[in-house]
Amino acid sequence: MNSIYFTEEHNLFRKSLQDFLKKEVVPHIEKWEKTGTIERFIWKKFGQMGYFGINYPEAYGGLNLDLFYTVILLEELQKINSGGFAAAIWAHVYLAMTHLNAEGNEALKQKYLVPSINGDKIGSLCLTEPFGGSDVAGMRTTAVKDGDYYIINGSKTFITNGYYSDYLVVAAKTNPELGNKGMSLFIIDRETKGLSATKLNKLGWRASDTGEIAFDNVKIPATHLLGEENRGFGYIVQHFSLERLVMGINAHARAEFALEYALQFMSERKAFGKTIDQFQALRHSAVELYADIELCKTYNYSVAARLNQGEYVVKEATISKLKSTKMADEVIYQCLQFLGGYGYMEDYPLARLLRDSRLGPIGGGTSEILREILAKIVIDKKEYKPAT
Repeated sequence: MNSIYFTEEHNLFRKSLQDFLKKEVVPHIEKWEKTGTIERFIWKKFGQMGYFGINYPEAYGGLNLDLFYTVILLEELQKINSGGFAAAIWAHVYLAMTHLNAEGNEALKQKYLVPSINGDKIGSLCLTEPFGGSDVAGMRTTAVKDGDYYIINGSKTFITNGYYSDYLVVAAKTNPELGNKGMSLFIIDRETKGLSATKLNKLGWRASDTGEIAFDNVKIPATHLLGEENRGFGYIVQHFSLERLVMGINAHARAEFALEYALQFMSERKAFGKTIDQFQALRHSAVELYADIELCKTYNYSVAARLNQGEYVVKEATISKLKSTKMADEVIYQCLQFLGGYGYMEDYPLARLLRDSRLGPIGGGTSEILREILAKIVIDKKEYKPAT
């Protein structure tokens, strides 16, 4: 199956990335998990290797490669057992930078996208609010035009890279009476007066910083508007396909990693005179998990192929996140059980994997919200179209 989507160049890239992660990232993971701070040097190394520019234009320092290089990056990030580190990287590349590239003007791209690709600036995307959760359209943050500036007031929460990032891509209502048709996107520098952040303490994803952001009369130049005023909601929805597919791919990759580890453990662990991978109950349970992973992975690859061809796959990507994140939680829960008491120990990878995986059905749109979106598409025959 892999030959359908992955060329020899893809496979060489995967091996090179695996070597890079093993040498440059893995030795620091335990420290970052404990401190909740990913040191800046690794961002620069990622930039130097071109990993931040995989699918971005060469004009800004990118490599302009196909989407399956991104698939490889996402998969391998999940297999070093730090969901937080992986999240910090992909939130920068596929959330903040996606909007910069798609909606930013030339000046903003030179100021923010170029250094984002080379690892000198870290970005975050600020959508979720304390009172809104997955209800993006219900946000209360406002941006009021004042001459050549906008004045922004409000708050955001659960923002990955929200505490340590250099800039924030922020959604705000520029015309609140229009509801979601009155929303716009802006880019705000971290040091802007009136912007403050609080670091949140999480169950999992502990290496990444997750912030609650407050905007108190934050004054930014009108030139920091991304795209057109009042079209922000359309931009956000347009990029949900990529975000949800990213989380679907992450899910099948971490489930695959968990099962591979569990099977290795079972091949070495003995009980009643034989390795536990020879007990029929455990063998059959393991292959059920393997089949579930393969179903999701095959589906996710097919959606990636369609997105790579320019199709608008919001329905398919929503299914990807909904089903893959549920599958990953179930697989990892069972893999922890395979390890018995060792699965419950932090010295073994399954404990962290279980905590990190649990964010999958919550972040980037809860499973409950995704089911309602799919109900509108499937039952109500609602059609979603790209904003641009």
